[in-house]
Formats: sequence, C-alpha cells, structure tokens
Amino acid sequence: MSHNNFLQNLTKPPVADKHPEVLELHGDRRIDNYFWLRDVDNPQVIAYLEAENAYTAAMMQHTESLQTKLYNEMLARIKETDLSVPYRKDNYYYYLRTEEGKDYPIYCRKKDNLSAPEEILLDENELAKGHEFFSLGVFDISPNHQILAYSVDTSGSEQYTLFFLDLTTNQLLPETIPDTYFSFAWANDNQTVFYTKIDDANRPYQLFRHTLGTDTDADVLIYEEADELYHLYVDKTRSQAYILMSLRSSITTEVHYLDANHPQGNWQLIHPRTTGMEYDVDHHSDYFYIVTNDAATNFKLVKTLVASPSKVNWQTVIPHQEDVLLTGISLFANHLVIYERKGGLETARVQNLSTGEESNITFPEPTYEFYEGNNPEFNTTILRFHYTSFITPQSVFDYNMETQQRELKKETEVLGGYDRTQYQSEWLMATAEDGTKIPISIVYKQGIKKDSQNPLLLTGYGAYGSSYPATFSSNRLTLLDRGVVFAIAHIRGGEEMGRKWYEDGKFLQKKNTFTDFIACTEYLINQKWTASDRLVITGGSAGGLLMGAVMNLRPELFKAVVAHVPFVDIVTTILDTSLPLSAMEWEEWGNPNDPVYYDYMKSYSPYDNVEAKDYPDMLITAGLNDSRVKYWEPAKWTAKLRELKTDNNILLLKTNMGAGHSGASGRYESLRELAFEYAFILDRLGLGTRD
Repeated sequence: MSHNNFLQNLTKPPVADKHPEVLELHGDRRIDNYFWLRDVDNPQVIAYLEAENAYTAAMMQHTESLQTKLYNEMLARIKETDLSVPYRKDNYYYYLRTEEGKDYPIYCRKKDNLSAPEEILLDENELAKGHEFFSLGVFDISPNHQILAYSVDTSGSEQYTLFFLDLTTNQLLPETIPDTYFSFAWANDNQTVFYTKIDDANRPYQLFRHTLGTDTDADVLIYEEADELYHLYVDKTRSQAYILMSLRSSITTEVHYLDANHPQGNWQLIHPRTTGMEYDVDHHSDYFYIVTNDAATNFKLVKTLVASPSKVNWQTVIPHQEDVLLTGISLFANHLVIYERKGGLETARVQNLSTGEESNITFPEPTYEFYEGNNPEFNTTILRFHYTSFITPQSVFDYNMETQQRELKKETEVLGGYDRTQYQSEWLMATAEDGTKIPISIVYKQGIKKDSQNPLLLTGYGAYGSSYPATFSSNRLTLLDRGVVFAIAHIRGGEEMGRKWYEDGKFLQKKNTFTDFIACTEYLINQKWTASDRLVITGGSAGGLLMGAVMNLRPELFKAVVAHVPFVDIVTTILDTSLPLSAMEWEEWGNPNDPVYYDYMKSYSPYDNVEAKDYPDMLITAGLNDSRVKYWEPAKWTAKLRELKTDNNILLLKTNMGAGHSGASGRYESLRELAFEYAFILDRLGLGTRD
C-alpha cells in the first residue's frame, strides 16, 4: 500500500466493534456497546487504541510544523540548566538542579555552607534510563542524614518500589520493597522506618515497620485498614517528636500517633473516626494542635495536651468563621502560621506564640497562588513560601517571622525578554442560575478589546474541594501572545469561596458545577470577551467530566473541547469497587447502589448522556497505565461519540501507551504533548498560521 493510500485509510475514524454488555441495577437495563474496551489483555483493544493514535496523527499531520514551532518557542523561554533555592536542614543545604538536555532533576546537597563541594544524592536521569516513564515518589533522608529512602514508579500506574541508599558509601542497601505508596516516615533512631503498602485497587491500606538491614519478610504489620472508603497515610511532625498515621476517607479522619524516639512502642489514638468529621494534627511542646471541621464548616483550630488528646479536652484557639476558610497551619518553635482563604484568595497570618502578636502576609495582585515552601526546620524564625500569579513567575520568598521582612530568594527566569507590563489579569464575577456569584480569573495581553473577536481558552475543575490556582506559565505566553485570552472558572465543587462552596457542588448538588461553568461561559460571551465560535474549553480528570457534562448540556456554546484523561463513565466506574478510588468516590459523588444517587449520577454522566446531535471539535487524551481514570473511559466515550454525533467536526483520541494519569514524565516529552494540544487549539481557532 502506498503512503498516500495508507494516510487516506487512516483519515477514516477507527470503528470500535460493538460487543454489547447489559448492566442491570435497580431494574434499569444499560446496554454498553463498548464495555469490551476494558480488556487491556485483548490484542484487539491495543490495536484499536493504536489505530486511534494513528488516525489522530494523520488528522494533525498538517500541524506538525506548527507543533515544532510551538515546542521550540516554549523551550526557548525555559532556563534548562537551573538551580532551586537551597533549604537548610541541620548542617546541610539541600537543593535540586536541572541540566540542559536532561529530562529529570538531580538532587544534591552541601555540608555546612553553600561554598562546600556538591554531593549528588540522586540523579533521576540515571534511574530513568531504559524506561519510557519515570516518577519519583518518596524522597526522605534519615535524621542523621546518612540514609536516603526513595521510591520509583516506571509505568505510570502509581505502584512504587522503595529503595534505601547509604549516602556514606553511595551503595544501595539490599532490601527493596515493592507495591508501596508515597507516604513514609523515619523514626529518630535512623534505623526504623514506617511505610505504606497498596492493595489490588492501588489503595494504601497497610502500615509496616521495617528495620534497616533485616529481611523485609520480617517487617511488622502495624495496621491494616479494612474499610475500602479509607486510605492510610504516614507522616512525621516538623518537631520530629511524633509519627502520625492518618486514616482518611473523603469526609472522615482518624489519626494515631507514636513517639518517634520509641518506634517499637504503642500507637495512641487521638480521636476515633466520626462520620463527617475531619481533622489534621501537628505538634508543639506539650500540645497537639488540631484543625477540624467539628461543628465548624469552615474549620477551626483547637489544641490539647499530648497526654490527654481526646476530643473532650480540646481547647479552641481559633474559632470558626463564617466568611473565612481555615485551610491549615504550620508550627515552629516560637511561631504559628495560619493559612486562610478570604473572598476567594489565600492569605496568611503569623502569630508569635510567646507574645500573641500577629502579622499578616498579603499580596497586591487581583488573583494569585500562594503556598508554603520547604520548611523542615522547627527551630527557625524563617518561613519559606512560594508566590505566583498569571503575571508573576514562580517566586520563592523567605519571610522573617520576627521582623516581618520578606526576602525574594529567586524568581524563575523567563528567557527571551519577558515583560510583565504587557499582560493584565482580573478577577471577574459571573452570576449562576440561582443568583450565586461565580469568580473568574482572567489574563490577557494588553491591548485586547472586548469586541467579541477574541479567541478564549476557559478551564475549570470543580471537585474534591480543590481550588483552581491562578499560576504563571511561561508556556501560556505562546497563547497570550497570539491574542488568546485565558480564564479559570472557579465553580462550585472547589473550595475557593469556603467549605460550603465545595458542599454545594457535590452529591445531589453536583449539577451546580456544570451550570456554574455554563454561566461563566455565557458571562464571557455576553461581556464580549469572546464568542462561541472563538471559545475553547479544557479540563482534566474530574475536570474532564466537567467538559463532557457541559458539552452534553450546551454543545453550541463551544468551538472546541480538550478533555484530558476524562472521568466520564462515572456510574459504571464507581459501581466497580475493584478499581482504584471507586469506593472512596461514594463520598464525593454519591453511592450509585442507592437508587436516588444512581438516577442523579446517571442524569449527568457524560458517557450515559451522549446523544445524536452536533458536538464541538474535540481532543480527548488517555494514559494506558492510568490507575485513576482507566484508559477505557476516554476510549469508550470517543467510540460512543463517533457512533452518535451528527456533525462533521473533528474528534481525536490520543492515548499515551507508556504513561499514566499525568501523561509523559520527562520534561521535554511533556512539552511536546503540550505543543500538540496548543497546535490543536490554535488550528481549531484558525490561528495555526499566525506568526
């Protein structure tokens, strides 16, 4: 067959043969023609995914020069050989660096001062050799700085193998531990470690104790969580005094603690799980400090003596506030850092534990992202934090908690002469169907006019209480400089406007998430920021579910849709508790074994609501090894859309055959994936040939 004929055949969309499966629940018979795509061991399934990839490549072949141009343009803004800001722990300064041409970071340290010789601890590039995918999980150094515990995943399935490296000899210890999760803690004896193992559904459910130099078969099982709603995590307080075992469902927490100086000792319970009650624990001197939603929707801070941690002894430190969400705390020897969210934006205040005096950390831009950096030391007056916005590149600050002075340690360099004065960001408010004001973060290049002619890329998430951050991206300049406006819809289901914002976008109120997004879309069109034929939307995972839902509801609003690893077959997936996360999802979306939730979830499930009508242009992505959203969800959705849609618009499925939920792991291949996505967007907007 000639190359031209081969391409002509490829430009016909692959057809997924129908192998109907009948699913029955509550008297409802659901015929799923594409259930067979779940069988990853079936050669026909792999052949189908590869055919879809070939079709996608053929349909995007005319953009290959654009993809190359975009890739080179984005790469040219990145300082490929770079160095992180070192952080101090005891007598060592730890940092990582990158080198031009290498995909992964190199972890290093220096002893006593930054002029000392460099010691390379771990080079991810060496570990990644021979693997299509590489991800580092645990990276935790023993209290005496002599042993490095690290774990790796080389498939994207989030199944990690744990290793121990002797930093004095640079030799691996003989023991390796497979099927671990990326939570871990050292005891203070430098010999005992605690790690978590996963079950067949990738759920961390067991806590083990291991002593270095002993056979891992002799490791002691400390705890096994039988309830599939709960995940198990292990961690250590900054004070280094206690190891914490946290058992968490989506809405309930139970924490146990152990004296880190006595790893063979008995674990103690702080408070038994109470459905709907969440709490996080930190330690200072004789007290545990606890952030909890107990009788406090937006959370409050309490403290209790370590010797008597039960709830009856909790003393309120920061009471519940109706208009302020307490997002967390950090404890240092003489300071308490309080993280809050007010009016949708993050703030912090620092309290001197000796005097009670407080100082505020505030920022001037209308929308931004702020979070704590690496602060391993307890006895310090310096708080490291990160700040970024649509316009300000990632910046690292050291804040003196005594003097209230902040020092900029590093702002990520953007090569090529980035001029922040050429860009503008705003915080807008749309109005939802029920009158609720929905925030929108927006950024654009100076000179943009609101005349309905602007191309616009709108994104959102709206699930799990995750607030969508307004961060800087040098890659995004590629779109902004071509006149594309970028916006985030801060819809309900996130936590931008407080805990109720989340509660109003889950369970039987989940549809608020979708109608909020549509309201934001209509607002941007009505305010002449853009028009429907100039509007592209994008979202990933639960944000991919959002894409599918709004596309089913109002397909005419959008020119094109990009859905990354979309969670679109929600009813079937959550019913299958053998899959990772499924049972835990009952506390986010509802339990479909209950007819009320089943009917509600089915009424918006993107896969179940595909209809014979026109849909926008679409790019859908998947990862063959994805353990969070299995590859078959986007594959089945694509097949059903091909079967039913009545338009001639482009529909592409692109499956990464060697990666998981987050796509390619190497920074250069990740950039190529983004160049492909941007090429699709610009091509659909008619901007593919614009310089």
